[in-house]
Amino acid sequence: MTDFQTIQPAYSASSGTNNTTGKKESALSSDFETFLKMLTVQMQNQDPLNPVESSEFAVQLATFSAVEQQVLTNDLLGRILGQSGAGLTQMAGFVGMEVRAPGPAHFDGAPIAVWAEPAAGADQADLVVRDGFGNEVSRDPIVGDGGRTVWHGALSGGGTALHGTYEFDVESRSADGSVIDRLAAEPYSRVIEAQQTSQGIVLMTEFGQIIPASSVSALRGQ
Repeated sequence: MTDFQTIQPAYSASSGTNNTTGKKESALSSDFETFLKMLTVQMQNQDPLNPVESSEFAVQLATFSAVEQQVLTNDLLGRILGQSGAGLTQMAGFVGMEVRAPGPAHFDGAPIAVWAEPAAGADQADLVVRDGFGNEVSRDPIVGDGGRTVWHGALSGGGTALHGTYEFDVESRSADGSVIDRLAAEPYSRVIEAQQTSQGIVLMTEFGQIIPASSVSALRGQ
């Protein structure tokens, strides 16, 4: 397998979108200037014996302002949807690959690859595995600076873990054994779907876990 240890942001508006936006804003500015010129001409050529009521000018200004605001709102919504669509299209490339992110992982009998790094300044650290009820089922020492390791499902008391969802933590300790930090480890999970939600783009794994795209720290091929 090939590991790519850095994930860059996947959301970027295209230059074409920016150019289109600039043209629309320029057109709106031009339309407003034209409207003001027409209004000025109307005022200059009105009948001095029967001038237009000021309230009529106010209505015309308000009407144009409302239309202009609606056009700007529609343009903003279009840009937001365009950026979301671009991000989703890029994230679709993650489907079928394995992503690394903090969170639970499903054990089905096959080994689970996990990225585990001790906290800075730690003298010793363990990879701690907990079941869905929060019970510790496995604890293995992390060698050196850590990195990629594999959990085969072996239980601390002997035997193999049941199939199910497990949490992975890195417990870092000082020389005297006191805990100085406890952070989530990052298991690898295979992605089967990318979804656009109200909270942003999320990735669904083959066992139903939901991973925010923003939390992915690495990607690798199968």
